[in-house]
Amino acid sequence: MNRTPEGHPESFSRGQKAATLFGCLLGLLLGALDQTIVATAGPAIQRALRLDPALYVWITTSYLVASTVLVPIYGKLSDQWGRRRVLVLGIVIFLVGSLLCGLSRDVFQLIGFRALQGVGSAALFVSAFAVIADLFPPAERGKYQGFFGAVFALASVVGPLVGGFVTDTLGWHWVFFINLPIGAVALGFIFAKMPPLRHYATGGAVDVLGALALVAWVLPLLIAFSLGEAERWASPLILGLFALTIASLVAFVFIERRSGHPLLDLRLFSIKTFRVGTLASFISGGSFLAAVIFLPLFMVVVAGASATRAGLTTTPLTFGIVGANILSGQLVSRFGRYRLILLASFLWLVAAFGLMGFTLAPDSSEVEVSWKMVLVGIGLGPALPLFALAIQNAVPVNQVGVATSTNTFARQIGGTVGLAVIGAVFAGTLSTKLSQNLGALMPELPPAAAEAALAPAQGVEAGRGVDGGSGDIEPAITGIAEAFERREDELRRILAVGTASPACLEAADPVVRWAIELAVPPASTGEALANLRRAERRALSLADEAESSAKEAFTWAIAWVYRSCMALSVLGFLVTLRLPQLPLRRIRG
Repeated sequence: MNRTPEGHPESFSRGQKAATLFGCLLGLLLGALDQTIVATAGPAIQRALRLDPALYVWITTSYLVASTVLVPIYGKLSDQWGRRRVLVLGIVIFLVGSLLCGLSRDVFQLIGFRALQGVGSAALFVSAFAVIADLFPPAERGKYQGFFGAVFALASVVGPLVGGFVTDTLGWHWVFFINLPIGAVALGFIFAKMPPLRHYATGGAVDVLGALALVAWVLPLLIAFSLGEAERWASPLILGLFALTIASLVAFVFIERRSGHPLLDLRLFSIKTFRVGTLASFISGGSFLAAVIFLPLFMVVVAGASATRAGLTTTPLTFGIVGANILSGQLVSRFGRYRLILLASFLWLVAAFGLMGFTLAPDSSEVEVSWKMVLVGIGLGPALPLFALAIQNAVPVNQVGVATSTNTFARQIGGTVGLAVIGAVFAGTLSTKLSQNLGALMPELPPAAAEAALAPAQGVEAGRGVDGGSGDIEPAITGIAEAFERREDELRRILAVGTASPACLEAADPVVRWAIELAVPPASTGEALANLRRAERRALSLADEAESSAKEAFTWAIAWVYRSCMALSVLGFLVTLRLPQLPLRRIRG
């Protein structure tokens, strides 16, 4: 096996190893902080750029799609070029993307430059997990992987606070500019203190055709699942994207089987640990994202928390993840058993998700939700480091970068697919429950009239205001009163002209039409106005009931999210039963 002249980890002093690990952690912190800071600034960005909700989600989606697609490519490049070069390349691209995001003047520029950020961020995560495999043998690696969890914990606590402060004091542009000094410090440290790691030269050019086929496979898949909630799953657009995904996957497999230097060596799938571990990572990715994303939604909609405070409610989950991450790594390093710990973590997850799914209620307190989410975090913690450890331990040393990136890729794809599926469960459950609850509120009005009468309360029914806070009953009541003033004027105009014209009634507001049609013919102004005012009184009294009904429906839907995660955890347990327990190697790589 040919080696490049770069330094070998076995010749590193303890200080050089610490510097190398710290350099990777700085890069990882840069990417993790950006995600939490930008999420906090989301409502301000939406207001400033007047974003349509369909475009708003693409500020995050473009970043995730780009970072997911590039993960396997960076994994291969890190094996060919060396970890430090790829890490530096990723930081530079990320910083350029951050600068351009901060300078964006419209939503399309911001979405495009967020994708550029994602291109850089993929290198940060791939390099970090591959470098630790270079520095420490599998038998020792577990106790060092807890540092990665600590970075994510720090980002989840500091990110929302920094993001809220920067947005409120300097404006949303600065949530991107703040990456520049952090990245400059990371680059300075890497060049000054982090020694170059020797990499395993595999020779040959980069598999360009394989990379293009991979992009053509993954990109439409991620877009299809991202659009799935806005579009009908059976729509021509979604079906076309899935067809393109399948065709591109076939092309990717065909190219990789015939390539002399494939982007992904398909022979890795003949290794049972790699095959099972990758599938289990795919499954765990879905439940992880669902646990993180839907909890703040509950806190905003049902508990009435602000967006910043709701973002901080994931902190107990993060501490649970980090604690279990560190503890599981220490246990594996001491006893050499990763399979038993992974099986126990999935069983724990089944119980924790079940506790959330079957006890969540509209009056659940923040303290109650927090300690339950600590339990969920404890179950999620071991999966991130231990599946990567098992895979790195099973594959050839010169394939560690590719194997690690494939594991990360599977987890991210699993997160996107799982989130789309669980999101569909959430949306369907919410729609059904909300229709049942709100449909019973105004039985004396026909559906069209009832919907029009309560239209100003839609913010309450949706459970959130413009800034992401909970629905406010006062604006809803004011809106209902103002709407009925306009309806009264419309009713007087129609009755002054006469109701003989069907076209005149057909064009009228549904509530006005109902009030006129209910009056004894010929419709008198007094009787029609009485009907209209009766509908107004009923709508005003029901605005508060609409808020309660919406909160109950949201709670029910989110409970089903956690029940779905419980089912995923059962599936993850069954898959992990097939994971071999191999002796941990005592050599690096």
